[in-house]
Amino acid sequence: MAWKNPWYDPSKPHHLESGFRNLHPVATRAGDYQRWQKARKANGYPPAPQHGYDRFIEQWWQAADFSHAGDGVWWLGHASLLFALQGQYILTDPVFSKRASPLTFFGPERKSPLPFAPPSLPNIDTVLISHNHYDHLDSATIRFLRRHSPDATWFVPLGLKAWFIRRGITRVVELDWWQAFTHNELVYTAIPAQHWSMRTPWDRNRTLWCGWAIETSHFRAWFCGDTGYHPMLHDITQRLGPIDVAAIPIGAYEPRWFMGANHMDPECAVRLWQKIGRPLAIPIHWGVFELADEAIDAPPEALLMALKAAGETTDIFAPIKIGHYSALNRK
Repeated sequence: MAWKNPWYDPSKPHHLESGFRNLHPVATRAGDYQRWQKARKANGYPPAPQHGYDRFIEQWWQAADFSHAGDGVWWLGHASLLFALQGQYILTDPVFSKRASPLTFFGPERKSPLPFAPPSLPNIDTVLISHNHYDHLDSATIRFLRRHSPDATWFVPLGLKAWFIRRGITRVVELDWWQAFTHNELVYTAIPAQHWSMRTPWDRNRTLWCGWAIETSHFRAWFCGDTGYHPMLHDITQRLGPIDVAAIPIGAYEPRWFMGANHMDPECAVRLWQKIGRPLAIPIHWGVFELADEAIDAPPEALLMALKAAGETTDIFAPIKIGHYSALNRK
């Protein structure tokens, strides 16, 4: 019997009886993945960083210092961020393991170390999950956080709550696109993204994907999650208001014919940043795992080139080191 989507709402265009879809789907052809993998192997992709991995870590990594007071955000690598807002700690897409994989011996391996020892992490109040890919949802990390911060509340897109319940996590809020929930005086809104979901060969797009907005009485942050570029992303400022800080993905973009539908490159990231009003922006989704054909050190250089080509000279959207802390000023 074919699986049927228990959250199906025919009034919502991203819902299907068989799962979920992007509002602006891009046609794919059978064999595209195999074509990419064949070319990747033939060309030796991804290349090593220009001056080697040790030099890359020296240039783009630092230990995270959690002693900062006040509102701020740490980039912990890839899509993992730690926000401190109104005395609360909010963690996004935590992945602390050595591999982004269901296996401990195979799959994308961490190329830069975690910038902190997990036990040193502050007590977490809220965790935001964008989707179920292994570089964004890691079972070992979730088990650690269940022990480390047992009272944390988890926000997930439609379909993922059951996954957490099976792992003994019961404080789970499951939301559809544009649904909002107020928790500890902060408002969390699930924001549409141009992506997909899959954890096994049998569950493609059975759970939703999203970004997250976090709002205080004076401040609004947007964690884009994992997304390709589409003008629908501009809707966040029209529906919620101005953005104060945005975590925008810039990595895993080559080759464009294969990755472009689901991952932004730095040029697209700059375009989105301009369209949402040029807030403080943190480039994410690079520097840890080699998921595509570009070198691990290519995204920050490409971002600087894209900013220059767009005539932007500001330093509020610039590459930062893994472990870097940014203070977030109150209005």
